[in-house]
Order: sequence, then structure tokens, then C-alpha cells
Amino acid sequence: MPKYIAAIDQGTSSTRFMLFDHDGQIIAVDQKEHQQHYPQSGWVEHDPMEIWIRTQEVIFNTLQKSGIHPSDIAALGITNQRETTVIWDKTTGQPLHPAIVWQDTRTDAICHDLARESGQDRLREKTGLPLATYFSGPKIKWMVENNPRIRDAIKNGLALAGTIDSWLIWNLTGGKNGGLHITDGSNASRTLLMDLQKRQWDKELLDLLKIPESILPEIRPSSQVYGEARGILEGVPIASILGDQQAALFGQTCYKPGEAKNTYGTGCFMLMNTGQQPIASRNGLLSTFGYQLENQPAVYCLEGSIAISGALVQWLRDNLGIIQKSSEIEPLARSVEDNGGCYIVPAFSGLFAPYWRSDARGVIVGLTRFVNRGHIARAALEATAYQTREVLDAMRSDSGIDLQNLKVDGGMVVNDLLMQFQADILDVPVIRPRVSETTSLGAAYAAGLAVGFWKSLDELRSKWTPDRTWSPSMPTDRRDQLFRGWKKAITRSFDWTTDHNDG
Repeated sequence: MPKYIAAIDQGTSSTRFMLFDHDGQIIAVDQKEHQQHYPQSGWVEHDPMEIWIRTQEVIFNTLQKSGIHPSDIAALGITNQRETTVIWDKTTGQPLHPAIVWQDTRTDAICHDLARESGQDRLREKTGLPLATYFSGPKIKWMVENNPRIRDAIKNGLALAGTIDSWLIWNLTGGKNGGLHITDGSNASRTLLMDLQKRQWDKELLDLLKIPESILPEIRPSSQVYGEARGILEGVPIASILGDQQAALFGQTCYKPGEAKNTYGTGCFMLMNTGQQPIASRNGLLSTFGYQLENQPAVYCLEGSIAISGALVQWLRDNLGIIQKSSEIEPLARSVEDNGGCYIVPAFSGLFAPYWRSDARGVIVGLTRFVNRGHIARAALEATAYQTREVLDAMRSDSGIDLQNLKVDGGMVVNDLLMQFQADILDVPVIRPRVSETTSLGAAYAAGLAVGFWKSLDELRSKWTPDRTWSPSMPTDRRDQLFRGWKKAITRSFDWTTDHNDG
């Protein structure tokens, strides 16, 4: 009887492979980073072949370290960075263009042109999304328009396009020798090409962006046995696909309407379960697909997407040299009592929710001779908490639900200073679970349900245990004063780029 569930977590900066036992505890893990390519201002690319190679390496290393054989694995789940887009040749298995990453802003002119008629929200009723560079459809359109090899491959019936989940599953199930070309609603809903209610590719949207449906993957439930892996994981059923934020929601067991989680990674993403009907946002949030279990109705979410959170710490490390390692940010921020009046708005690639301003760029404001490295480090951490507060305020307004607490996960939740400030600025308790790798866990849970390894959502809920809770302790007037400063700082980032081809 297989004893483990596996998950591939293909993220923006690295790929992980994890094995979980029946209690949802991590048994073994391996992780490898892949390179970030910035060919010009505003452009962000990954090498799809490097991602596939790293995926195979982490699988191999985890099995080697743990001594676990593929026959001990009941199922494999896939979770992935969303919106990052790949087009490849199905006969050679080679990418026809570097993957365009979700943060990339090169499609700004395309989105601006599409918005000229009926505005930025012209597709929102059907897709739940504004027209923005974030989403995959305009990225596909850009590649088709700018790469003759892709146009030839489409004309000859050789091109396949998809998000990273589709690229990995195609390779895992045989690649050019019969690989499956599939995705799920959590990824398809991020393309601007899927009808959110019908959960199907929409002809009107495809025609608008001039994308042939023949190159796109089949949309399947998020939890279902799709086929078996070949190669290193020979014979292991592949049984879940979830975009990383929906996977984290699932791993945090937010199965009831009104339950929410926030993931602190490269970006920051808050999702609230809204039940079996999408809620249209009036406050700059995304209405998005949550998950769908086999033979069950789809579950929808409101989402607030923040482009830059952990990436701001990396920027302080790599671009400014203020810290040598990311772990140094907390002690440096603790060296001062507050932000010294300094705010950082990290609009490196525009602002996502709730503003959706592609013309915004990053600013540091409130500088005086008093401000030092510690204040800048503190302002960098606080930027994530302020952006989360803006998203939560929008969620309250859209849903009419007052959050009782916020479940948190992702790399930054080890930062006690940030988590306490987050509780203070939100005025709600912040709860970190014992297993903080909830993205991988969510993919594992969904795969395990599909093969009967776990029997029900109630069983999964019983496994969720808190590790630490931060309770708000900041006086109301101080909270309001700090947040007013943030709101003023945000406005200073607007209207920075006026030319739509400007980086």
C-alpha cells in the first residue's frame, strides 16, 4: 500500500519536490533555484528547459535522500507559478520562446490598446479580471506577434501553449511521445481567455486576442487522476493541478465561504473562499476560480494580488547591498523603533490590487538625514503589511465579511517582526500553521483526495494545526497614522511612466 503523496511546487524563483505522509507531515524535500532573466527594463523571463531540468533533479534528489521508491507514492500533485507562459514545439519538445513571467510588463501596449474600447474592465464580467500585463493571454498574443517561429509552428499545427503546469505535465507524461496537454481552472482562469462561469475557453475572447484554441490545453478539474508519470516517477498517478495561490488556500483548509489565507512569497496573494458563485469585485480585486474536485461544483475566490513583497527584500540584498542574506532583514529592521517616517512603495512593475496601475513605479519617500539602513529595512517589511491591509479592506467591502483571523504561509512568515506588524496594521490575529509549506501541501491534499489516500475535506481540516498566533497590540491612533502615511506614499508612485512602451 503506497504510504506517501508527492508534490511538485514550481515557483517563481525555485522548484521543490516534497513527500508527505498520511498526517500531512513533510517526509523529504529538495529544492533548486533557476535563473531570472531581465533582457530589458520591465521584461522578466525564465528558461522552460531549465525549469524542466530542475524539476527532474529535485525529484531524483528527494528519492535518493529518502530511499523512497516511486511504488511507495500514491499520487503526485502539481502546483505552479501562475500566468507565466510557455509556447513549445510538440514534435521536438523544445520551447519556441523563453517563458514570459507573470511580473513581465512588455504587454502593456497590448493591454492599453484592448482597453481603449470600453476600458480596463471590458473583459471583467466574463473573466473576473481587469486587462493587465499580469495575465497570460496578452503574453501569448505578444509571442505570436513577435516570433515568426511561433507563427510557423501554429500554421503547421505544431505549437502548444500553456502555463507552467501544462509544460510540466506534458513532459512528465511523455512529452513528444504522447504527453498530456491539460490544465485546470485555477490556471486557465488567469489567462483572460476562460469564461469564469462556464470554465471553458471562450471563442469571443480567443478571437479578440487572435489566439487559436488548438494550441491551448484541455481544462480539467483540479483534483482528478489525469494519467501516469513516465521516467523517474514511472507509474505514479498525476492527480492534481492547482495554481500556487489556490493550492495554498486548499492547504490552509479554507473550504468554507469567508475563510481566507495570505501567502508571502516573491509577491503576496490573499484569497478568500466565496463559495460556488464568483463575486464581482467593485474594489479592484480579482474574481477567480478557486478549485474543483472531481464531480463537485467549482469553488470561487476573491483575490488580492500584490506584485512585490519578498522580492523587495531580494532587491535590498542584490541591488543595493544593504544586506548580504535575506535572513539579515529582521535584525536590521529591529535595530530601530519604527520606520523613521520612511515608506517604500515597491511598484517595480506597476501596482496590482487594488489599484491596477501599470504607470506606477517604485518610490522611497519621507527621507531625512535621520533615516538609516535600519529604517529602510523596516520600511521594506512594512510595505508588504500595508499592501495586505489595502487588499483586506477591499475584501471586506466586496464580500461584507469581517475576517476573524488571517491564516498565513510562505517564505516570509518566519519573520516575527513582519507578522506582528501585520496583525497590528490589520487589527486581526495572524495565524501561522505548523506546516507552513501550504502550497505544496495543498497540491498533495488535492492529489490524495483523487486517489482515496484521504477521504474527505473534513479529514484534511482535522490535520490543520496552528504553530503560532500574533495578536494585534498597536493603539488605534498609531495604526491610523501609519496607514495614512502609506496612502500618501502610494500616490507618489502614480503616473511615473507615460509612454506605454516605457520601462
